[in-house]
Amino acid sequence: MIKTSLTLTALFVSTAVLADSPAPAQQAKDMERIIVTGSRVEERIDEVTASVVIVDQQALLRNMEVTNELQSILAIQVPGMGPNTGTNSSSGQNLRGRSALVLIDGLPQSTPLRNGRLAIRSLDPSVIERVEVIKGATSIYGNGAAGGIINYITKSADSKDGFNGKLNLATNFSATDFEDSLGKRADVTIDGRSNKLSFVANVAFEDNGIIKDADGDALGLLYGMSGFESKNAFTKLAYDLTDQSALSLTYNYFEGQQEADYISTNKNVNLGEKSYATKNTTGEKAPGDPQGPRGNHNLKLQYEHADIFTDTLFTGDVYWQKLENVFFYSTKFRDPALGLAGGQSMIESEKTGVRANFNTTFDFDNTAASFTYGVDLLNDTTAQSLVDGRAWTPKMDMDNAALYLQSKFVINDDWVVKAGLRHEEIDVAVEDFKTLMVCRKTCSDVIDVEGGNIEYSATTYNIGLRFNAIDAFMPFISYSEGFDVTDLGRTLRTADTPSVKKIDTDASIIKNYEIGFDGNSGIFNYQFATFISQSDIGTSLVEDPATGKYESVRSPQEIYGFEAALEAQATDNIKLGVNYSWLEGKNTDTDEYLNGSTINPPKLAGYADISLSDDWQMSVTLMHVGSRDRFEKVGDVYTGTNGPVSSYQVVNLSTSYQINQAFKVYGGVENLLNQDYYPARSQSYTGNGYNVKGKGATVNIGMNYFF
Repeated sequence: MIKTSLTLTALFVSTAVLADSPAPAQQAKDMERIIVTGSRVEERIDEVTASVVIVDQQALLRNMEVTNELQSILAIQVPGMGPNTGTNSSSGQNLRGRSALVLIDGLPQSTPLRNGRLAIRSLDPSVIERVEVIKGATSIYGNGAAGGIINYITKSADSKDGFNGKLNLATNFSATDFEDSLGKRADVTIDGRSNKLSFVANVAFEDNGIIKDADGDALGLLYGMSGFESKNAFTKLAYDLTDQSALSLTYNYFEGQQEADYISTNKNVNLGEKSYATKNTTGEKAPGDPQGPRGNHNLKLQYEHADIFTDTLFTGDVYWQKLENVFFYSTKFRDPALGLAGGQSMIESEKTGVRANFNTTFDFDNTAASFTYGVDLLNDTTAQSLVDGRAWTPKMDMDNAALYLQSKFVINDDWVVKAGLRHEEIDVAVEDFKTLMVCRKTCSDVIDVEGGNIEYSATTYNIGLRFNAIDAFMPFISYSEGFDVTDLGRTLRTADTPSVKKIDTDASIIKNYEIGFDGNSGIFNYQFATFISQSDIGTSLVEDPATGKYESVRSPQEIYGFEAALEAQATDNIKLGVNYSWLEGKNTDTDEYLNGSTINPPKLAGYADISLSDDWQMSVTLMHVGSRDRFEKVGDVYTGTNGPVSSYQVVNLSTSYQINQAFKVYGGVENLLNQDYYPARSQSYTGNGYNVKGKGATVNIGMNYFF
């Protein structure tokens, strides 16, 4: 069997220079209405019949003056994105109540077969030119996009011949307790072009130091950010073969390990005490290996031809992605018979593929038509074992072939009609395996399970309509479907039957209905959308109170909500923005509310960007998270992810000053008011170690050197 996969996305080759020089700022302005993620070819946002958010270079840089955590940046910038968890995991931070498929230049980083929720932080932010977010179920990129797509578009070289460089040096520390909190960061990016050859290269290193809460105590270590050391290496080489064709090679490597020599004291919501960490003074190494990605490799070779045949753009690529994500040490993996007091799991995933995408355009009377079509072939091999060698989730070897067609008609420049379909053929080979004994409230039985092949076949559809005649009111309506193999690995590892054929492994079709509008009038730009997302099989987890075991919900679910955003250029020097999102969801069979692993509380985010002078900039951001209390205690305790969430808010401040053309200094304070709070996930998740407080006031100071 050929282990290759081909899915073609006509990746938009942006001509963005390194951040902060005059050219990139102008480029961001020129590109702000262009997106490539929604239909796999370059198109204008006002031709997309769905909710779209672009986090451009300017917004990224503004937020990175405070924090480099992509979870926090996306939480502020993207309506419908849940609040950041304060940890290295995005579990509990959903997009419209469902999992998002994370991509780097269109290449999948998520591991849908065993979703570890670590994909959002899969590269260093200094590599990113901008982030494109498409909300709502979509089949454009296949399995795993139940809630939408988050696509990191990486930097490309300047369009002009020459050489550019940027060095960034920064440090951060706790304003509540300095001890051990000093972090450090360095990244350098260079790009150049000579005639037909261009390149971009980046290396980055960051050590967070020990993260402290508002009381000055070190945060707990479960999925923790304390002592998190990350390394990133990125390069992109491109060569213009002709005036209409080009070849490019991109590679990115990212790793991040929690290296803190601290010991975690784990509490939980029901005890009413926070989880925290203290310095290890025992002289003995804490059990387990460092948490985090041991290595995330992405390699892509791409060929693009602007006119491979009449009025047709072709983009083809071959890619490879491999990762190892190590989770926290837990005594639930104890096995006295083997002399083991615990263990820690690790997701290993390797994807290979080839992709081919064609975009053909036609012009009729008063109508511009385009058809995007192609084939995706993917092999994804995923398993979750323990670091000590014991198997937990069996090896799953998936071959996925898909054909797709997406059409778009722009009529009289005002009406946009889109329709498309995608057909999936999936075969997952599962080896014979034994379930692992896991000890929570009780120890699970070990069962011999006969493997086999699990096959899926599905066709998903989408259709949308948009009207653009009036700038102040441009409405759209859409229906889209997504195909989701709901965390197959979790289903298999909790098997209680002797054969894979007897396990309910059905996939889910996610149906997304959306209506909304955007517009601009005078100094204002605004967006609004309301949606309903339905699935015949659930995409959330629920805890069995008797055993403490989490299992996938297999009953139908419905999630609904709305989002709104408003931006205003109040004066020449002041830009204001605010966005709000609210959602709710239920199991439709039982009319029970969905838990905190699925539904995020209401969220209000806002910002003010102020130009104090041509060289001096300032920014303030606010995130307010509302309350959600839907569940009763079981006996005297909350179970699973049913804990009540109380409201809180966090204010960040940053400022920068351009000393001259070569030097810029900046500083920021995260949680400026030193708010003492638990993030939403810390409140809703009742397991030991999850109730970690939010980061206290933290100072970040840095400088840029441009060359």
